[in-house]
Amino acid sequence: MTETYRKPTLDKDLDKFATMGEATGLLNRGFVTPGLALVFIFLCAIIAAVFVTGHPGAVVIIAAAMIGAYMALNIGANDVANNVGPAVGSQAMTLGVALAIAAVFESAGALIAGGDVVSTISKGIIDPVAVSDPNVFIAAMMAALVSAAMWIHLATWLGAPVSTTHSIVGGVMGAGIAAAGVDAVNWPTMGSIAASWVISPFLGGLIAASFLAFIKTAIIYKDDKIAAARRWVPVLIAIMVGAFATYLALKGVKAIIKIPISTALLIGLGAAIIGWLIARPVIARQSRGLENRNQSLRKLFGLPLIFSAALLSFAHGANDVANAVGPLAAIVHTAELGEVAPKVVIPLWVMAVGAVGISLGLLLFGPKLIRMVGNQITKLNPMRAYCVALSAAITVIIASWLGLPVSSTHIAVGAVFGVGFFREWYTEKSTRRAEYVARHRINEPGSEHAKSRLAEQRRRKLVRRSHFLQIVAAWVITVPAAAVLSGVLFVVLRSVLA
Repeated sequence: MTETYRKPTLDKDLDKFATMGEATGLLNRGFVTPGLALVFIFLCAIIAAVFVTGHPGAVVIIAAAMIGAYMALNIGANDVANNVGPAVGSQAMTLGVALAIAAVFESAGALIAGGDVVSTISKGIIDPVAVSDPNVFIAAMMAALVSAAMWIHLATWLGAPVSTTHSIVGGVMGAGIAAAGVDAVNWPTMGSIAASWVISPFLGGLIAASFLAFIKTAIIYKDDKIAAARRWVPVLIAIMVGAFATYLALKGVKAIIKIPISTALLIGLGAAIIGWLIARPVIARQSRGLENRNQSLRKLFGLPLIFSAALLSFAHGANDVANAVGPLAAIVHTAELGEVAPKVVIPLWVMAVGAVGISLGLLLFGPKLIRMVGNQITKLNPMRAYCVALSAAITVIIASWLGLPVSSTHIAVGAVFGVGFFREWYTEKSTRRAEYVARHRINEPGSEHAKSRLAEQRRRKLVRRSHFLQIVAAWVITVPAAAVLSGVLFVVLRSVLA
């Protein structure tokens, strides 16, 4: 008769304690990030108190600083993912490296080139005359900040990358309507913003798909991939260098110096030539001894992707910090001086709140959206991620030239969609690819497996439709959702501040 082994009671109790310890550790870990975020918000309140104690409206300014800090955290959690997500998804760099690069360059962009003057009514959405009363204006800006931050927070929790610019636009519009009626809204401006919902992702996707088509045609499906890469990768890197130089000249340093687009394009051309001269010998050296396969090509795009993530983060910090601190600076100015001004100077402490908040939000809450953009919408490799990064820069340049308001979020995510949908089409329809596969795989041993694999690739959807529909739905309702929430909050705040 076999005796059943029973674990001693002490061992059972120890196992229970160990399990409870693990569970407690996991539970505590879930409270760490919100706790750090709350500490940052209260620190911002203390900093604001140091600078504004004794000023009129000090209590309002301190409350606004806390709201601005909350907004900055949410921008970092949601919007920055678009700059580094593709590079992480393509495994060009690790999540930790991406977070460090983005945090440093976001802060640098905000503090160096973030600007010292912003429009108080945010992009001319509502008529300043309609909200000339200081108390009404403060309540409207507070409502806009809170509603935008809450909407972005919800979108981040749902895993949907949304435009922070559109969120604050919706918040300002809703508060403006609640304060002074629909006539206070500049509807032509709102119309152009609504048009950008379609233009931004479509243009970003089209440009990214075009570059991926070129890479596939000129490099990937060539018999000698390495020779083709030596010829064309330096050209592609030169285009990226030129595009980013133009992008930074137009957007990244506009607070320091205003550069016309013609001059920016000349700067970009010069940078592209220098980039090509440097990249050519570097790529030639990197490509020596590489096997003639796609895995080898990925190594040649890794370094450009790291630079692109850093430059996109710098430009994003320079531009989007105003979404967090613009309304906050307007509240500070109005509360201190008791008047509504068309333009205000951003105090350094207010800019620091935005810069640090965006970086901290990225570090604490950014990984979720980075993974979403990087590898959950469609599978990215360094070549595809390169197309996304380059598309983001070029689309902004084209939009600036045409005078179109565009969202960096919509551009980057649209580029990811463009790459994914193009791959679906190319896998199913491209005769060049079919001929290449037939030439290199079908006649090799195991050809039946190769044929079935090719058929499977043609049937497979390379873009997750659930994510596509969820993100598009979030884009469509961002402005109206933020507007409705802002209108309700304005009514509440107006009664409190009255």
